[in-house]
Amino acid sequence: MPLLQDLLDDNIQTYGEYPFLYFGEKEYSNIETKRHAGQIAAGLKNLGIQEGDRVIVCMPNCPEVLFSYQGITRARAVIVPVMHLLHHHEIEFIIKNSNAKAIITSSASLQKIKEATNGLVHKPSVISTDSLEDASVIQMKDWFNEKENEETNSLLKASVNEPAVILYTSGTTGKPKGVILTHQNLYSNAASSASVNKESLKTTLGVLPLAHVFGLTVSNICYLKGSSIVIFSKFDVEEVFSAIEKYKVRTFSVVPAMVYAMYHYPHADRYDLSSLDKLTSGSAPLPLALSVKFKKKFQADVTEGYGLSEAAPIVTSSYDGIPHKPGSAGLPIPGVDIKIVDIEGNELAPNEVGELIVQGENVTPGYFLNEEETNKVLKGGWLYTGDLAKVDDDGYVYLVDRKKDLIIRGGFNIYPRDIEELIVNHPSVLEAAVIGVPDERMGEEVVAFIVRKPGAEVSEEEMIQHCQSFLAKNKSPKEVVFVDALPRNGVGKILKTVLREMAVNR
Repeated sequence: MPLLQDLLDDNIQTYGEYPFLYFGEKEYSNIETKRHAGQIAAGLKNLGIQEGDRVIVCMPNCPEVLFSYQGITRARAVIVPVMHLLHHHEIEFIIKNSNAKAIITSSASLQKIKEATNGLVHKPSVISTDSLEDASVIQMKDWFNEKENEETNSLLKASVNEPAVILYTSGTTGKPKGVILTHQNLYSNAASSASVNKESLKTTLGVLPLAHVFGLTVSNICYLKGSSIVIFSKFDVEEVFSAIEKYKVRTFSVVPAMVYAMYHYPHADRYDLSSLDKLTSGSAPLPLALSVKFKKKFQADVTEGYGLSEAAPIVTSSYDGIPHKPGSAGLPIPGVDIKIVDIEGNELAPNEVGELIVQGENVTPGYFLNEEETNKVLKGGWLYTGDLAKVDDDGYVYLVDRKKDLIIRGGFNIYPRDIEELIVNHPSVLEAAVIGVPDERMGEEVVAFIVRKPGAEVSEEEMIQHCQSFLAKNKSPKEVVFVDALPRNGVGKILKTVLREMAVNR
């Protein structure tokens, strides 16, 4: 099984030199990418970074993120990707928990890094990817001015079972947990995912945060496919549409919030988007109604996959050449086994709802320095995802809801996603999220948070009546709360814990 650095080496050997990264007006070939990775590896070794040391990368998307990932793994250190949007207290926790020896950042995130490291006794080295007049910061440009240290390409290779990445969860249910992902986890997942999509991606868009495992894996797939990536520091619909037109982009990966933004952009007809064939959505459930509307507007499919950080991350995907079933998350990718089980761990029959569990080379060996949490999710060689799902007679997976988001009202199970799908079909609704709140009499009651479309007028009573026209009264929302926007994390996932707090504290 190859290592992460082999992705780039094999890419060069297989495809030769070609433009690998586009960023603004800049262009970097795969050869340049390898050269910069070697320079970063040499720079880290000169700082005293040793095998197994953790190195944080915290900055908006840019080519230096991918250079750094390759450089860190070539130095046989461990990559710790961190969302630059996190609060400095969250970043401080990750620095302490991972015992990071160095942080690679940029001017956009440097102030947060300084605040996060301010109280630390042993401060990690800080490396900046852009020019800063700050004596406490090491300049990466100085490394790029040095000739590549050939020693970095002849180091003893790591074992495939050694940690390559420690990825911290969002921490919405407590302190963030560091998911350990080995070289085998990440390489096997990228290779299996690439195998179900036969065509080359050619030029694709890097709109997902590279600090998130979904964005990281998409970039790994691009090495395998010989694809080019147009990198965006942030998602901007106008810039994305312009890039689709310029590079004749056929497909790229997104999260549902991006599909929303693209669909509702009022000036889409100004761009030639005829090359666009498919979007692959992940990270959070995509309302079926939105995918139908998107296809009608852009003549491009939106297919869903399913994954989670602990599975490196892809578990299911839509296959090229195999029919896609609307509403499904596709089929398990090669090398990944799944089961749907009840509360005792017994496998359920097709079309019965239970917890989705996963087994394969992609599954994490556990959480960093957290045996208690590891034992909660890894049982008998299976990863217990906490997601409720069902599998049809053909093996297609349908996500029902997060186990923790299940609403139990008067002893009856209510799945928020079913209600959300119904609500977003209303012509006045932009998006919605449904939660359960404690209720003394019924155990839980259903509350819907709704974002209206601009200029739309719809009342709470009308929305409740709309739901009751299609659902039993006990499954319909008891209360509707209209908000300007739904709270989201860095990859656009709706934060239902925040909504629960809002509902309880109103």
